[in-house]
Amino acid sequence: MNKHVTLLLSCLLCCCTSFAQPPRGIHWTKDGSGYYEADQQGITLHTLPADSKKIIVDNAALTPAGASAALKVRNFFFSEDGKKVLIYTNSKRVWRYDTKGDYWVLDPGTKKLSQVGRNMPSSSLMFAKFSPDASKVAYVSGHNIYVEDVVTGKTIQLTKDGTDRMINGTFDWAYEEEFGCRDGFRWSSDGKSIAYWQIDASKIRNFLMIDNTDSIYSFTIPVEYPKVGESPSACRIGVADITTGKTTWMNVPGGQQQHYIPRMEWAANAGEVILEQLNRKQNEAKIFICEAKTGVAREIYKESDKAWIDIKERWNDGDPSGWEWLNNGKQFLWVSEKDGWRHIYILSRDGKNEQLITRGNYDVITIKAIDDKSGYIYFTASPDNATQEYLYRTRLDGSSEKELLSRSAEKGVHEYKISPNGSFAEHKFSNANFEGFKEWVSLPGHKALDGNDSKYTADKNQRVSFFSVTTDDNVTLDGWVVKPANFDSTKKYPVLFYVYTEPAAQTVTDSWGAGYNFLYTGDMSADGYIYISLDGRGTPAPKGAAWRKAIYRNIGRVNIRDQAMAAKKILQAPYYDTSRVAVWGWSGGASTTLNLLFQYPQIYKTGIAVAAVANQLTYDNIYQERYMGLPQENKEDFINGSPVTHAKNLQGHLLYIHGTGDDNVHYQNAEMLIDELVKYNKQFQLMSYPNRSHGLSEGEGTFTHLATLFTTFLQTWCKPGAR
Repeated sequence: MNKHVTLLLSCLLCCCTSFAQPPRGIHWTKDGSGYYEADQQGITLHTLPADSKKIIVDNAALTPAGASAALKVRNFFFSEDGKKVLIYTNSKRVWRYDTKGDYWVLDPGTKKLSQVGRNMPSSSLMFAKFSPDASKVAYVSGHNIYVEDVVTGKTIQLTKDGTDRMINGTFDWAYEEEFGCRDGFRWSSDGKSIAYWQIDASKIRNFLMIDNTDSIYSFTIPVEYPKVGESPSACRIGVADITTGKTTWMNVPGGQQQHYIPRMEWAANAGEVILEQLNRKQNEAKIFICEAKTGVAREIYKESDKAWIDIKERWNDGDPSGWEWLNNGKQFLWVSEKDGWRHIYILSRDGKNEQLITRGNYDVITIKAIDDKSGYIYFTASPDNATQEYLYRTRLDGSSEKELLSRSAEKGVHEYKISPNGSFAEHKFSNANFEGFKEWVSLPGHKALDGNDSKYTADKNQRVSFFSVTTDDNVTLDGWVVKPANFDSTKKYPVLFYVYTEPAAQTVTDSWGAGYNFLYTGDMSADGYIYISLDGRGTPAPKGAAWRKAIYRNIGRVNIRDQAMAAKKILQAPYYDTSRVAVWGWSGGASTTLNLLFQYPQIYKTGIAVAAVANQLTYDNIYQERYMGLPQENKEDFINGSPVTHAKNLQGHLLYIHGTGDDNVHYQNAEMLIDELVKYNKQFQLMSYPNRSHGLSEGEGTFTHLATLFTTFLQTWCKPGAR
């Protein structure tokens, strides 16, 4: 697996992008003047701007009594007063991320190191966190919530009904996969209560995956998986008193199996919680403030959309947690597409007054920091080029226009992790032809702390080129292209299109990794292939809500036509060999590959599809209903957009690949597709990987085998080289 794989995988899969255990990224000091990190020496403090380094927890302090080695620090969390550290170690994967493990509390002053939940099974604790005064630690184990006294070790079990299907303090498969929800409980600011989610998945049917290889007798692996059209898990919010153990349930109106609660936090005090409720179709959002002691819920705000409403995960680096309170809890931040663009608003606590903060025909891509003290909000956007990303700031009172902070000469994608006081940031920059760099900068001046503000040198050899193409439908798509080495426009070349085209990801971004095919064992350019990718309507490009939501109830049709019509235009150039046109994709991109191959066989001659949703009626309800509606109301849209419906039209060469242990896009999609292809005597090649999940990452030799298979098939049916 080469160095570009991790850059590309996030564009391949249907799942949202996320990480193991919050807080993610940099561990800033409370005042934002430095940051902590775990390294081979222990835990160190870096003070900015000098970036001086000091060991504050050495390996000796991280070594339990009687042990011969220090704990391997997977993550760490300081208490509010900075006097204790919670160490996360011995982590274990849950679905996609390492969210189970062991926790230890270290007092650096006394060097006391003690394990939390030591009577629990190994690697079973989830999302442990200090109480505000650091006297206690709360955690989830076995779908129940526990609170443990740091000094005495006395433990209180707050919930006792936790089972595989009654889930307290964390989430079921669908919430995790499609909302990015994992950590499901919050301490109150006074440390007296814990607010938490309870997910009742008891009415969700099991999907049974079968394991034929890990024993002589096969066995099934059940996954509680709500298919599209099935009601979701019931969800409610409780507030538990840690002294009495009593839970008060918030009286949020509506059927618990007909709505979602993807966000919940304490409402800037210890007496109320605030939450966002989405209806089943996810096109109506309501905000409720609930009294913690009585459970009384009052609606303070409502918003609706003709298509769907995205949650915070979309503009917060995949993390839906947190609620941005301003002016001592009198106001909060809200993001909406109500005017056709993703913009930031400030709402009063009662929801009656709102003010637009970012204005203009552009989208806010990601909110990076809020400096309430100085009155600025930092965010990324790219008003002039949807393939790029830059840092801006604007005043929280809405009195100023956006101010560009990124260096304007550095054209590409800028990433930032900004300190709490808005003074410093870790800055990463790259573009498709420049591998990039990482540096520390001061803000707002964007000056490099090392004194070198000129780390970027444009590559004169532009290996990856960007372009736009306008179809006969008057739709303009952005794309990149990599042409063969020693390209000769008088000759004809084969072309491979890389596709995704669904709302989960863009493929056309001006960042390092664009234009690389990690599944090709060799150099496509040297072998004489043209490689292209296009972002059509429905992809999450910062081109406005109308662009993104044109796909509503039209996955498998609008996005497919955009790709095909753009390809038709591109292939008019004389140097394309229209008899050698291939397409490939993974997950949603594999669904696109199949639909292109089946719906437009006159254009696409060869296709390689990895883990496709061949039948939209097999996928999970949160994702599919968000973008397609309810099959009880418009089932024909699901059918018409599904590759299996069009499989009878296959004329070219197809390689279909799927893992039998895929809990995300189930292997049943492969079997449904096989049945349809067999029915019409359509010949194709199949590769099933036993027990591999959606990313096909398990098993010795899997990646090498997959890449070899991919390359051999492509070279066989879409032969390389100029003619």
